[in-house]
Amino acid sequence: MMRECEDHGYFRDESCPVCGEEGKFLMSDYEVEKIGRTMAGILRHGKFELEMDDQGFVDTRDIVAVVKSRYPKMKWLRTHHIEAMAETDPKGRYQISGSDVRATYGHTIELSLRLPVDNIPEFLYYPTTEEECELLLEDGLFPTDRAMVHLSRSYKDAMKAGLVRSEEPVILVIDTAGCIDAGIEIGKAAKTVFLCDQVPPEFLSIAEAEESEDEEEDYLEEDEED
Repeated sequence: MMRECEDHGYFRDESCPVCGEEGKFLMSDYEVEKIGRTMAGILRHGKFELEMDDQGFVDTRDIVAVVKSRYPKMKWLRTHHIEAMAETDPKGRYQISGSDVRATYGHTIELSLRLPVDNIPEFLYYPTTEEECELLLEDGLFPTDRAMVHLSRSYKDAMKAGLVRSEEPVILVIDTAGCIDAGIEIGKAAKTVFLCDQVPPEFLSIAEAEESEDEEEDYLEEDEED
């Protein structure tokens, strides 16, 4: 559930993780899920055709209006509830700027996100299947179902993403320094997600396994929705 601590702000738990106070109730788990799915549809895929700037920002008031129209029982919704959703998202999928909010990754629509490009890790990772691996090593990475290529910060993060689509994902490692030297811009979108337009094959290789089978099984029990 979503609550708000008077001293430490919004949080998703039974009590404030800082002071342990119960705080003020804001939303149930059901409401958090419904609002989150609507936000994703609007901010990642342009659903409902709300006004959006070239960086993907939408006015929180417009999102509130859409949620109220779709879910009549949520007439209580206000803009601070959208802010709470963005600020407490465990994967850092959203960014607030003034009265606007945007998704930081997962887009299927073309945008100019202007993400931070400094302090990019030396290596990033990408999950694929055994069947697709050879083709990617020959041709490189290009966007498929999303507007940009999504890379993971660590082998473990890539494995978690890959297990959603394959029982035995193959993890590729990306030489980011080589990409950047070649003029390919890589931006940090969230805690563990980085975006770029493409990765040429010369900067790709198969990563060595870093996780045990037990750890991989643990991944399957977690919520894998990006």
